[in-house]
Amino acid sequence: MALQGAFVEHLGILGRMGAEPVLVRLPGELDGLDGLIIPGGESTTMSRLMLEYELHQPLKDRADAGFPIMGICAGMILLAKQVSDSSLQSLGLMDMSVRRNAFGSQADSFETDIEMPALGEKPFHGVFIRAPIIEKANSTVK
Repeated sequence: MALQGAFVEHLGILGRMGAEPVLVRLPGELDGLDGLIIPGGESTTMSRLMLEYELHQPLKDRADAGFPIMGICAGMILLAKQVSDSSLQSLGLMDMSVRRNAFGSQADSFETDIEMPALGEKPFHGVFIRAPIIEKANSTVK
């Protein structure tokens, strides 16, 4: 999704992997895709733009039909059923509760290696910049 945030970085990575990434801003641009990445960015702005461009319902409909959607940082917030400390309208696709800016302000940002078995044995280098946290998740959430 290319409404706001770190979508340019994802285009480069996906291209190097041999994929043919598509910039999605409008519902019709979802046609023919194998999946969607909702990048990190500013979740309130992204939510407002998704509503303005009428992406909410098409994304929900596709997700209900098995269309894979991956959310990174703000994207994860937008996928959550519950977002504490926020009035933004999420997609409500993942049965989890998240809290925005859980690690404090920009000045509290940090980097660390984290274990993510779904991504392989090698630790994943995480960058926590005003990052959200999953407070509660159904066992089906991956």
